[in-house]
Amino acid sequence: MHGTEQPSAWVQRWAHLIRPNGRVLDVACGAGRHMRFLSAQGHTVTGVDRNADALALAASAGQTVLADIENGPWPYASQTFDAVVVTNYLWRPLFPDMLACLAEGGVLIYETFAAGNETVGKPSRPDFLLQPAELLQVTQGLRTVAFEEGFESSPERFVQRIVAVRSSAKAEPVRWPLKRA
Repeated sequence: MHGTEQPSAWVQRWAHLIRPNGRVLDVACGAGRHMRFLSAQGHTVTGVDRNADALALAASAGQTVLADIENGPWPYASQTFDAVVVTNYLWRPLFPDMLACLAEGGVLIYETFAAGNETVGKPSRPDFLLQPAELLQVTQGLRTVAFEEGFESSPERFVQRIVAVRSSAKAEPVRWPLKRA
């Protein structure tokens, strides 16, 4: 089941940018692999998914919300989070809603499949594959901290990833050297 595997290395690598004890939204959280990881880091985590069985597994790591975010209302219209985490999920109409949920200084950590993946497996429909540099275009109003796209060999897949921060009135620089997971 999606969400029972280890947390994404991308999420682990960049989680240190999330405000200490921050509020985190995990979109399409599945069984909560990132919820568990981020909760263990001291964050208050909310996960949303349409799969009730998966959410039952995720519930031990934080608040869960059962919602069909592709066909129903966005449940977080009036809320902000210190981070929004999305992995292995793409529904383009939600981009504005997810970005609107980022608080000042909030971090978007996003990783999903990209064009080219149709040559090695699923997903293969263009609707579910990011086009070249698409995440850079979607996050133009944010400060890009890291961006990658290309082929991963284990397992074989094409991915695109971004970490972007909503500027705040008193923006702090990214702390270097980066902490590694």
